[in-house]
Amino acid sequence: MESPTVHVLHVYRTYFPETQGGAEETIRQICLNTRRHGIASRVLCPSPSIAPRVVRREEAAVYRCRLDGEVASCSLSREAFPMFRRLLPWADVVHYHFPWPLADVLHFTSGVRVPTVLTYHSDIVRQRVLARFYSPLMNRFLGSVDRVVCTSPNYLATSEVLKRLGDRVDVVPIGLDRTSYPEPTEDTLADVRSAYGDGFFLFVGVLRYYKCLHILLEAAQGAPYPVVIVGSGPDEAKLKRQAAELGLTNVTFTGHVDDATKIALMRLCRGVVFPSYLRAEAFGVALLEGAMNGKPMITTEAGSGTSHVNVDGETGIVAEPASAQAFRNAMDRLHSDPRLARHLGAGARERFDRLFTGRLMGDRYADIYRSLAADPAIAGSRSPA
Repeated sequence: MESPTVHVLHVYRTYFPETQGGAEETIRQICLNTRRHGIASRVLCPSPSIAPRVVRREEAAVYRCRLDGEVASCSLSREAFPMFRRLLPWADVVHYHFPWPLADVLHFTSGVRVPTVLTYHSDIVRQRVLARFYSPLMNRFLGSVDRVVCTSPNYLATSEVLKRLGDRVDVVPIGLDRTSYPEPTEDTLADVRSAYGDGFFLFVGVLRYYKCLHILLEAAQGAPYPVVIVGSGPDEAKLKRQAAELGLTNVTFTGHVDDATKIALMRLCRGVVFPSYLRAEAFGVALLEGAMNGKPMITTEAGSGTSHVNVDGETGIVAEPASAQAFRNAMDRLHSDPRLARHLGAGARERFDRLFTGRLMGDRYADIYRSLAADPAIAGSRSPA
């Protein structure tokens, strides 16, 4: 007898196709990789565009409420409240993605009576003053959900918030399904090679403060190899000014690229670079994309999930944090020693296949969803709003 379908509603502050980032990719991969377990997914998110109101993507239907603005990176939407309430009767499980403070308010004002799970993507790092005011609501919210998931053992060990939750926290590393990415054609590979050459160092991500790309730009000064920066974001203009001031002729900003081009860049690069040393960078999905394609990684030790993906000497190099010179030394090593780069890249691919596949992540989340949906004690404990 087949298990009944479990309906899961994901709730986050943004999603494809309007934005592209690691959290969005994580949600996409969860939706894709739980389908074979009979999990049906929807995503609720604010969006500056609500035409169409529902975007039907391969992994899930995306329900978009009008974005009214942002305060301290918190998306605000009055329409989120009625839309969330309309979607609740469909859901067997609500899956929140943290941090998004508006989700806390949605949860407490909407009479949620189905089981809930929360993926804890990151501590709140930059908005420390506002965080003191938010802390009581945050603690109540984290204490009210039925299951909390952290994306790496490293982050669990170093997050004061998660440590307070004790054994209520499960660790489910982010995973990717390589078949969910397009295979670049020979023409695409040729175009990328013509534009950027071979053996360049590659960064992929949203250009935000916590990516610490100022370190990468400083490290690239006078380097005998290209550096390619893929993505856009709020720090883009600032970073381009810094590159101009440093006279960096070997650094290229590509802006956003499609997935086929991104994978072609991964295939042709010498290594994937990730200079962030701030805890707001909790994992680094682009690192997984590099490892999936057999590329060595250069990261810094930030006490976060980046060092769960990249193990020094096994899959790449973990450099001293906040040091442009240390980061430059790491790039120089991989540039001057292609054999080492290939060896570490092979290690990255092996570790990816062992720990970070989409199938592994999908199995874990499907188990969580089904155990929550089947537990009458959880649903029975809900009181009306």
